[in-house]
Amino acid sequence: MPADEKRYAHGIETLTALGATRLIEMAEGLHDIAPQLADFMVSFAFGDVYARPQLAPAQRQLVTLGALAAMGGAEPQLEIHIDLALKAGLTPEEIVEALSQIAVYAGFPRALNAVAVARRVIDGHA
Repeated sequence: MPADEKRYAHGIETLTALGATRLIEMAEGLHDIAPQLADFMVSFAFGDVYARPQLAPAQRQLVTLGALAAMGGAEPQLEIHIDLALKAGLTPEEIVEALSQIAVYAGFPRALNAVAVARRVIDGHA
């Protein structure tokens, strides 16, 4: 198997272990219009970065939630990663507390938007 195919397969393994079915479906849905974007997302983000052993999945999700919330405009991705954070064992209270920290560094509008997304995801898990 060529190196790129191994990285992609490793990314799919990582996504599967995270329970990230929606991200796998998203990548598969991109293959007809933007196959390289799908490959980059799976191979790099999940085959290379997320698969590294230095942080536990819950820790990676906290970092990801902070980055997405601080960026703003990434609410669909934030929704997916809040779901993954819950699957990784973070509690709703931990997620909301982490997103509340965003107000200090990125402003209240971004923190409030992130918490609104968290509410929808958390309510959907209940």
